[in-house]
Amino acid sequence: MAVRSRTYTLSITEAQRIVEPDEMPHDIVLHSATKSSNEYILMAGGSAHAVGTANSMHIDPGQTVNMTLQVGDELWATSDPSGLVVQVLDIRKGE
Repeated sequence: MAVRSRTYTLSITEAQRIVEPDEMPHDIVLHSATKSSNEYILMAGGSAHAVGTANSMHIDPGQTVNMTLQVGDELWATSDPSGLVVQVLDIRKGE
């Protein structure tokens, strides 16, 4: 099992892939390191074009989210405003 830890500083204008696809299901822990209210990290799967305020899940400041991604799934994120930080733990069970 491999645990990958990453930190990303996000932009409002360009989505960034924060979790790459894998050949096995893997667990993800996301944490918004933002402390200010009304500033959100937006995330969606599929592609950079899938992330937007109308069709994405958001993470509140200080919130932690756990999920399991299936084979081939990836996760993309932006922030509103730019400059917010998301911390990612990617737990790869097959490695």
